[in-house]
Amino acid sequence: MKTRIIECVPNFSEGRDPEKIRKITDAITAVKGVKLLDVDPGEATNRTVVTFVGDPEAVVEAAFQGIRRAAELIDMRGHHGAHPRMGATDVCPLIPVAGVTLEECAELSRALAKRVADELGIPTYCYEAAAFRPERKNLAVCREGEYEALPKKMGDEAKGPDFGNRAFDEAAARTGATTIGARDFLIAVNYNLNTTSTRRANAIAFDVREKGRPVREGGKLTGKPLKDADGKPIMQPGTLKGTKAIGWFIDEYGIAQVSMNITDIATVPLHVAFDEVCRAARERGVRVTGTEIVGLVPKRTLIDAGKYFLRKQQRSCGIPDEEIIRIAVKSMGLDELKPFDPKEKVIEYLVADDNDRKLIDLTARGLAEETASESPAPGGGSISAYMGALGAALGTMVANLTAHKAAYDDRWEEFSDMAEKGQALMERLLHLVDEDTAAFNRIMGVFGMPKSTDAEKAARAAALEAATLYATEVPLHTMEAAFEVFEVVRAMAEYGNPNSVTDAGVGALAARAAVRGAFLNVKINASGLKDRAKAEALIARGAEIAAAAAAEEDAVLAIVESKI
Repeated sequence: MKTRIIECVPNFSEGRDPEKIRKITDAITAVKGVKLLDVDPGEATNRTVVTFVGDPEAVVEAAFQGIRRAAELIDMRGHHGAHPRMGATDVCPLIPVAGVTLEECAELSRALAKRVADELGIPTYCYEAAAFRPERKNLAVCREGEYEALPKKMGDEAKGPDFGNRAFDEAAARTGATTIGARDFLIAVNYNLNTTSTRRANAIAFDVREKGRPVREGGKLTGKPLKDADGKPIMQPGTLKGTKAIGWFIDEYGIAQVSMNITDIATVPLHVAFDEVCRAARERGVRVTGTEIVGLVPKRTLIDAGKYFLRKQQRSCGIPDEEIIRIAVKSMGLDELKPFDPKEKVIEYLVADDNDRKLIDLTARGLAEETASESPAPGGGSISAYMGALGAALGTMVANLTAHKAAYDDRWEEFSDMAEKGQALMERLLHLVDEDTAAFNRIMGVFGMPKSTDAEKAARAAALEAATLYATEVPLHTMEAAFEVFEVVRAMAEYGNPNSVTDAGVGALAARAAVRGAFLNVKINASGLKDRAKAEALIARGAEIAAAAAAEEDAVLAIVESKI
């Protein structure tokens, strides 16, 4: 099951009253499924930036509750601060982190904006990816004139809010307007330089940042800046779209840095920016010695970087995420200035519930002992999935060994691709180890439901049918994933390192056992379904996979036997 995580960073127009701030964050954290990552109040700005993450539905609900509480506690008629602002909740962006697209976040933010206007009476603008009008992608356009301009803007078709547009009234006077939208994740990063010169750091920053540098007379650094017909400076763009950067000197470290915000990580991933800053620095006689990530990053940022550097080395990318992240850390020098702990810097790791005990987190002995205990779960379904995962792991091992063998240098990418496929299948099957036990527990949970009235009996029967269907579909998913393992082990038996051919053969045996074992669970669970047509269709699909798996096993073992 794909993890779905979004981040929300609402800015509330209160930075001086800790009790009000606490009540707002309490409303957010009261929603199950969200995790509060940061609360950053500013006295001079009279503004607090809150960061929380979770699954999309929970985050949207938490954002709504935070906006509701802020509207109750903050009266914009008396608000003053150094930062531009328009409402009690001034801005509320939704940001995709994992398993969710920017477009999906845009739809969620539009729905949230409508709900805020409809249920709370707060005028709302939609900005960035959620904007209904191109000019409103820019937050400054939505917030033009700030809170004081709302009496003139509201009710105006051109300048009024997207939702809740009406004449300025007492309710709007109290809450102001809120801007809700979706944007991509912003990465704040500093590149460490082997110089103390702020001037050289700035020059490198101007070389790469999207804005670039002013064009000067004669092309000289000291020349007079050239201006266009409107009197605006003519700029020479930098090489990296979606980036902002400056150079500075850090007393704490005694070095200069290029400080950068990457606002479009889809166009300019971290590793691309790193390489480009290295290039620009090298051309000015300077070297990047390391990188400092400010704040948090999505896991994909480090995974993409690690794979990028592995491919440059012509090394297989089909290795565990932890190893890929370690390559990213070492390649970009993320640990130069201080230790870099992914568990403290990667959002997905911070969101993980330490109390959520998983079978796959046990040791090999621990899983065996848990299975051998008096509890009926984990049982055959979970062990079938685990056997499939071991089959995928063996195929992946052969692919990695082959990719790194000198005789296969010209085909390293082919085996790397197969190792990545095997790694992905292993992860799918490991997830199904716990999912099968969860499906069993879901059925057990139904028997605790009340059944005194006819309505309760009907609800219990419906819940049991749904739980039984789920418990039948999970082992079918195990069969499908385990069957895909044959593609990996067969290719490795036929084309991989011949010294590891028996490992591919054992992988095929494990995959076949996974298919057969999971099919037993499909059949016994399907027998409990009231919908017999659905039950027969699931069994027929399982029989089809089982027959195909038998043929694949025979084919792989024939190859293995021919080579030993």
